[in-house]
Amino acid sequence: METVQTTLWVVVLLVVLALLFDFMNGFHDAANSIATVVSTGVLKPGQAILFAAFFNVIAIFIFQLSVAATVGKGIVQPGVVDTHVVFGALLGAITWNVITWYYGIPSSSSHALIGGIVGAVIAKAGAGTLVSTGILKTVVFIFVSPVLGFVLGSMMMVLVAWVFRRTRPSKVDKWFRRLQLVSAGAYSLGHGGNDAQKTIGIIWMLLIATGYSTAGESSPPNWVIFCCYAAIGLGTMFGGWRIVKTMGQKITKLKPVGGFCAETGGAITLFLATALGIPVSTTHTITGAIVGVGSTQRASAVRWGVAGNIVWAWIFTIPASAFVAAIAYWISLQIF
Repeated sequence: METVQTTLWVVVLLVVLALLFDFMNGFHDAANSIATVVSTGVLKPGQAILFAAFFNVIAIFIFQLSVAATVGKGIVQPGVVDTHVVFGALLGAITWNVITWYYGIPSSSSHALIGGIVGAVIAKAGAGTLVSTGILKTVVFIFVSPVLGFVLGSMMMVLVAWVFRRTRPSKVDKWFRRLQLVSAGAYSLGHGGNDAQKTIGIIWMLLIATGYSTAGESSPPNWVIFCCYAAIGLGTMFGGWRIVKTMGQKITKLKPVGGFCAETGGAITLFLATALGIPVSTTHTITGAIVGVGSTQRASAVRWGVAGNIVWAWIFTIPASAFVAAIAYWISLQIF
């Protein structure tokens, strides 16, 4: 009886820790959803975070749980995950998020979590227990999502410039200030749909490992789904303003038409990845789209030094969070 009570206590603690990560995901990645719409002046910061949080949460009614299934069942072989692995994974991801938020670096909460899982699992049972297909498609999309965002963002910008080539700039600006509300809503919808599911997946993984759910179930308990979407929405409402400045102004100067094109290109990428069950980085995606929009004007419109620093953060995210997760795994063995 004592073991069962201890296990339940640990499970509750880890669920709370996972929801804290989900909250920080929204807090850290709020910039992805609102940076462009704030920097172009279409919405005030307070309006933007409420707007983005609303669309984060209603994504629960739009997307199937394909990403949650990938994280919960498609990264690690059955039977390997335990409470120590989940603790290590979450602590590794949270630590990396705090560091990158403090320095205003738009890194990926998604890949921090994947890196955390990988590091904790390797510390416990070695790399052979990882599911190569799940890891591979996640790693591949580290490169695919920003490239696809870049291509779609730049294509949208070129198309819009051609369609409105004879229209007065003031009129174009007026129209796209309204249209950017649509694109920002779509991107926030994609952000909630992809990112909330990663936390759903790790809680589902925990419940299966501890016997509170079974691997044969087609979806996690409803309370997990609702709690995770609520947590990411609350995180977005608090917003990570350090990163908003980097995303909205430091990479390239955006006007409403550019913000619309970047968000639309990014949203299409997120919708596609979520439908395929691939946990992608909303940070990578919108950064690629913003760079794509800026590069259609002229190469010098993009501050490549800032973009380069962001890319280095992307490269280090998985190994850094994996390293911290491995240490956290060994510490957890001494705690519970």
